[in-house]
Amino acid sequence: MLDIRLVREQPDFVKSRLALRGGGDEAKVDELLRMDAERRKAETALQALNAERKKLSKEVGGKRSRGEDSTALEERVREIGDEIASLSEQTTIADEKERDLLLQIPNLPHAAAPIGDNPSANRVMREWGKKPEIADALDHVVIGTRLKLFDLERAAKLGGSGFICFTGTGARLERALIQFMLDLHTREHGYFEISPPFLVRRDCMIGTTQLPKFEADMYGLEPDASGRNQLFLAPTAEVPVTNFHREEILRADELPKKFVAYTPCFRREAGSAGRETRGIIRVHQFDKVELVKITAPENSYAELESLTADAERILQLLGLHYRAIELCTGDLGFGSAKTYDLEVWSPGQKAYLEASSCSNFEDFQARRMNLRFKDANGKNRFCHTLNASGLALPRLFAALIECGQQPGGSVRLPEILLPYFGAPEIG
Repeated sequence: MLDIRLVREQPDFVKSRLALRGGGDEAKVDELLRMDAERRKAETALQALNAERKKLSKEVGGKRSRGEDSTALEERVREIGDEIASLSEQTTIADEKERDLLLQIPNLPHAAAPIGDNPSANRVMREWGKKPEIADALDHVVIGTRLKLFDLERAAKLGGSGFICFTGTGARLERALIQFMLDLHTREHGYFEISPPFLVRRDCMIGTTQLPKFEADMYGLEPDASGRNQLFLAPTAEVPVTNFHREEILRADELPKKFVAYTPCFRREAGSAGRETRGIIRVHQFDKVELVKITAPENSYAELESLTADAERILQLLGLHYRAIELCTGDLGFGSAKTYDLEVWSPGQKAYLEASSCSNFEDFQARRMNLRFKDANGKNRFCHTLNASGLALPRLFAALIECGQQPGGSVRLPEILLPYFGAPEIG
């Protein structure tokens, strides 16, 4: 969430940056400031009452020690106690309302982000490789069904529409891709592997900004008997991994921390009807290898570049044509200050498919998680957090089998996968 001091001291700046997102969130700034002023006024009054009660309590003690009547003072002390109780309740309510408002306001876009209100304003930064020349390219659904790589009809019988059931060599290929990516990121890129819980607490979902804004898209379990401890199926490994050090103070010499994790991801939202929902492109459950970094603020944008390069390396080793784009202000995710998307070419779709989003959240998530580090001067400061898909499986899988399709009907696989898959082709 945003630093309330920044909102308080530079409200016009905050509004102007939020306006570039195009979501109308700048209107919430005035409401936030009003609630902040109300809370601070109540806290000031509370401090004054506590000081008065302390002073009068001493006077009561003095009168009693001298054998003097302290009845009137004692009555006033009791009245102040009632006023403090009432004002404390008001302060708590105001504080909760202020935090709720802060949780609803997105991050400020980076100053250099392209300005625009839709994806057409996104900036293509670079392209790698060439689009494969495949006459009459088949899409992944035709290829996968013919080679029995997945069974979407039986998956629908098991979980409903929007689910995948990889089968046979398809299941083996998915597993091979996961292992290949984990090995590359741990052995060559220096990430520390974590295998986290697939269920996460509500506080963790708030920490990484999935809640409260996107709760309708999440798979939530019923709260426990207390009504407090609600769990959610992780929508991405970003949630458990970024929260791994929540409410901790790290040492400066520990940074940057680099984590990689594989998890299935669960999301209710499956997009609008159309070509993108066909097959395995947009589904409710999918596998993903996630990269997370926790850094010092002054290094976070250099770390974003290396994070993006690490994700790109997967596509390069697989020989897949892709492009890297920088998202405009109106296309940024809720918590991101700057994002690069990696889009892999899909011959069957005749379109680019997003395979990774590489984002710097600056201290937006860390404030929600109370994740800090102690700098060289001994001051506790909020960390910057970053994440990237390294990569997401369904779209990578689709692009891989479409790009590898052969005239005879088989699928040729990149040589780099041979140690993991055990064969140079499928079919």
